[in-house]
Amino acid sequence: MNWFRCVQERPLAPLRLFCFPHAGGSAVFYRTWADALGPAVELRTVQYPGRADRMGDPFITDADELARQVAAAMEPLLDRPAALFGHSMGAVLAYEVARLLEERGTPPVHLFASGARPPHDREDERIAERDDDGLVEKLAELGGTDVEIFQHEEMRELVLPYVRNDFALIEGYRHRPEPRLRTPVTVLLGDSDPHVDRDVAERWREVTDGEPFQVRSWPGDHFYLVPRKSEVTAEVLRILRVPAGP
Repeated sequence: MNWFRCVQERPLAPLRLFCFPHAGGSAVFYRTWADALGPAVELRTVQYPGRADRMGDPFITDADELARQVAAAMEPLLDRPAALFGHSMGAVLAYEVARLLEERGTPPVHLFASGARPPHDREDERIAERDDDGLVEKLAELGGTDVEIFQHEEMRELVLPYVRNDFALIEGYRHRPEPRLRTPVTVLLGDSDPHVDRDVAERWREVTDGEPFQVRSWPGDHFYLVPRKSEVTAEVLRILRVPAGP
């Protein structure tokens, strides 16, 4: 089972960055990051089952199981330093993968948690339990999705099942306080995100002993990183201390 998509393999890059999409997202969300990150970083994006080129693979309904399978698939790719970047649901999954990698003696060099409440402070909203119209309404509220595609019944039947599964997965997630993370964490957010403000973002500090810990914000909503891609990727490169591309 191929868990990762790589637009361009870079065998000479000193570092790999593994990116985890949001609920309802796929690997294509990060596709343009490869050029933005430049030659010093090889980008690998997680492709969750049940969508895109993995449409025939069964859903995984448990966040811990999903993290275990991703961490296991990552092992052959840890021959050089690796960092993890996750947006929204992807941030929590990246956090759980980071803990598993630490337990196995191959810790990531950094965790970037974008647009996400900390794993021990989840919201009570149950989006997965909405009907199809309610689910589409929530996607429109969050942004980041061209909701016009849902005017077509065929697209609803194709896309909404995995969107619903993702929301059910993250809404069913329950944080375990141990083991504590030792990886440095940077939290990123849009300053108008209705779900994550700076005070909430600062609470990620409570789940890691890694240093440094920092919070970075940009103008924007939950999907601030789409229009701010160049700034976000530049910040990732600066924190990882790798040179920017040409």
